[in-house]
Amino acid sequence: MEISELGEFGLIERLAKDITTKNASTIKGIGDDCAILAPTEEMRSVVTTDLLMEGVHFDLTYVPLRHLGYKAVMVNLSDVFAMNAQPRQLTVSLAISSKFQVEDIEELYAGMRMACEKWNVDIVGGDTTASLTGLAISITAIGEARPEDIVLRSGAKPTDLICVSGNLGAAYMGLQLLEREKAIYNEQVEAARKSGSKEQMELLRDQQPDFSGREYILERQLKPEARGDIIKALRQAGIHPTSMMDISDGLSSELMHICKQSQTGCRIYEERLPLDYQTAAMAEELNLNVSTCALNGGEDYELLFTVPLAMNDTVSALEDIHVIGYITEAEKGQALVTRDGSEFALKAQGWNPLKA
Repeated sequence: MEISELGEFGLIERLAKDITTKNASTIKGIGDDCAILAPTEEMRSVVTTDLLMEGVHFDLTYVPLRHLGYKAVMVNLSDVFAMNAQPRQLTVSLAISSKFQVEDIEELYAGMRMACEKWNVDIVGGDTTASLTGLAISITAIGEARPEDIVLRSGAKPTDLICVSGNLGAAYMGLQLLEREKAIYNEQVEAARKSGSKEQMELLRDQQPDFSGREYILERQLKPEARGDIIKALRQAGIHPTSMMDISDGLSSELMHICKQSQTGCRIYEERLPLDYQTAAMAEELNLNVSTCALNGGEDYELLFTVPLAMNDTVSALEDIHVIGYITEAEKGQALVTRDGSEFALKAQGWNPLKA
């Protein structure tokens, strides 16, 4: 079905029919100019927006639309969790080019609904328009927390422990694998085109790369998870982070943000960087330094946070949380301590889409 057959409001109505609200604070959802939300006087709302552009943030050559929808929501929820808040609602705006069919956008929304259902989040509105350059996705997420629970980037203090959840570099390795296979496929297509072999072109159409043994790093790239479970674990353990943010652009970049806004320095240890086996194996295969990938890869969507030194035993006992260093005075700078004891200044080498 062509999207033009439905029009903007027909498409919205079709997409909205499977969406139900779950929270009492959602007074009015999809269907009016504005969504009406009613947080209680004791709560604070937090709002975040992410914009994903085709050709910049994702490549539909190898990214399934359902996975893209799931990821687009999760990256926003990750920001809400990084404030130590609970996500409640989000709005979705799409710019759609003529190459997409109605069923394509329904598949995208199926992934979005799946992510929302996992964390009981309501889709309450948005906008749709045409695009001449491909697909664009803009999501605004709204969360809530008690004033005393909210965590900023600016609260880290000297001697605080630096912690990360999960492991690092896997999403970047998944991206490198996908990009490598895409390049190989394009080379084969070009060779078949030049040779004029119709049989070879037919074979390439059905060809699929063998990703066995690489499933984890692919999932980390294509279907990341926001770490609301870590927020819950910290709360249950009675741990209130002094600063926190999610790792979207790379550990080094994010840690430098915390240090800048907290006016501190830091020391992190290379030997303590949490790595998955598939990440290390892929880095070795591609002749990349796995620590560099862990520091700068980005798109891990793990949580980076600091806690008082007195919480060392408590935080170290929690599953899937790793202490990787500590906060220092600002004049000591921001450094990585290598396995041989050398120190190197941290550099923000992670994802920067506007950098020339």
